Amino acid sequence: MNPLGLHEPGTSPLHRLGAGWKLLALLVFAVVTFVLSGPVALSACALAAALGYALAGIRLRRVWQLARVLLPLMAIVFALQWWMLDLARAETISLRLLATLAAANLFTLVTKVDDLVSSVERALTPFARFGIRPDRVGLLVGLTVQAIATLSTIATQVREAQRARGADRSLQAFAIPFLVRTLRHADDLGEALTARGLDDD
Repeated sequence: MNPLGLHEPGTSPLHRLGAGWKLLALLVFAVVTFVLSGPVALSACALAAALGYALAGIRLRRVWQLARVLLPLMAIVFALQWWMLDLARAETISLRLLATLAAANLFTLVTKVDDLVSSVERALTPFARFGIRPDRVGLLVGLTVQAIATLSTIATQVREAQRARGADRSLQAFAIPFLVRTLRHADDLGEALTARGLDDD
């Protein structure tokens, strides 16, 4: 099972909240995490995202699946940032990314993609007179949400291949295949959109 990006049915307040309001809340949360700095403030943001899972009634198994994907990625980001920058900025960047990705995943768990796309299209319909195409923007939002699930699937598959080769502790054995497969997926997606004429003006 893919731990990220799959809608989790439920009746919690987060499930019942409109998709547009949840998207707005996610955007505000992301802005807040990028404005704040320091491990204490960003740890509070990560804790707030964790409390969101409890409020939504997400099963512990799903939360554990998320942690198994996010924590290795955060370890890679932390190591690279520490190597290229310094420890303080590595902590800030890693916590910021952890909080944002956890909140984004929670959003996908409590929101159906179809509801989100429809909400975006409705909100942008009045702006069509200015040249904005609500259907294209809705498609972009839907693809972005689906990308979370796709990247997590790739990460999970690469980790499983690592274990099969006995290379669990190798950063290179994870990072290179993950990057190659991600770029390959991006190329395939671009070709599929082009074949449907979605790159035309």
